[in-house]
Amino acid sequence: MPTRNSGLTPTTRPEFELIERLRSVVGSHPRIPLGIGDDAAALACDGGRETLVATDMLLDGVHFLVDECGPYLAGRKALAVNLSDLAAMGGRGLASFVSIALPHSQPMSWADELMQGVIDLGAEWNCPVTGGDTNSWNGPLVINVAVVGETLQPQSIRRSGAKPGDAIVVTGALGGSIHGRHLRFTPRLEEAAELLRIASPHAMIDISDGLSSDIQHILAASGVGARIEAAAIPVHPDVTLHSGLAGLHSEDRQAWLTHALNDGEDFELLFTLPLGDWERLQAEWRHPTPLTRIGVVTEGQGCMLVGNSGESVPLTAGGYVHQFG
Repeated sequence: MPTRNSGLTPTTRPEFELIERLRSVVGSHPRIPLGIGDDAAALACDGGRETLVATDMLLDGVHFLVDECGPYLAGRKALAVNLSDLAAMGGRGLASFVSIALPHSQPMSWADELMQGVIDLGAEWNCPVTGGDTNSWNGPLVINVAVVGETLQPQSIRRSGAKPGDAIVVTGALGGSIHGRHLRFTPRLEEAAELLRIASPHAMIDISDGLSSDIQHILAASGVGARIEAAAIPVHPDVTLHSGLAGLHSEDRQAWLTHALNDGEDFELLFTLPLGDWERLQAEWRHPTPLTRIGVVTEGQGCMLVGNSGESVPLTAGGYVHQFG
């Protein structure tokens, strides 16, 4: 499964270097207000909303172990990660397109189960499978899902809008997703819709690589810094249940924090918004998924992690790193 990493900033991680090169080569287009580099691309269209397009390729052995989880959950996850991206843009899905490379060794019933995972989740969120492509080969399962959606408001919520003084907030709790939650999570589409009903977030992203890494994407895109309170970060019960740590000692609690910061694939929403909006959100939030304020956006650059005793250390990007060459 994905390995953990620390000490790499977004600008030094190979996959992000590749994305930056592609963005510079592709350039801009008047019909595309938001292209490469965010959770989804945005296309200009009539009707006062943006069309959203997101795509993710998932690999057996990297994003799941299909021999352990089965094809149904692999297919479900392939759509869920894209719907999570649309939630992070303040949108919803309209249609999905599925392309798969199936192992020669698997029967047709196996492929049917894989697609049923996609179809069932699509039906739950009114985002039906509308097309795609199928191939077979001697390698492991590869599944790519592309989702077309639309914003709930005239413009998408991007990574680049965070402002000094903003509250930094997360939905749910973080860490320990490898124990099964990364396959069964619910995309935070309802939470995003409720957030937009009450408040006006400045920037948002879904936590796929890990909090320590994904907060850096917002800060880099917005040209700001941040201060994160370690004690405020909500640690998921999966961490405490499976870590074997009692939590009575400071080193145990530090290990829990490391999981919450770096495990990734929580697929919770991480967003910033004005303090006044945060106060209103606290007063009016009715969704069962909890919200937690974990820090504040600051002037300058970089992210500082503030410990229980008030000491501050730079928060470096951790989580999974795709290796190139």
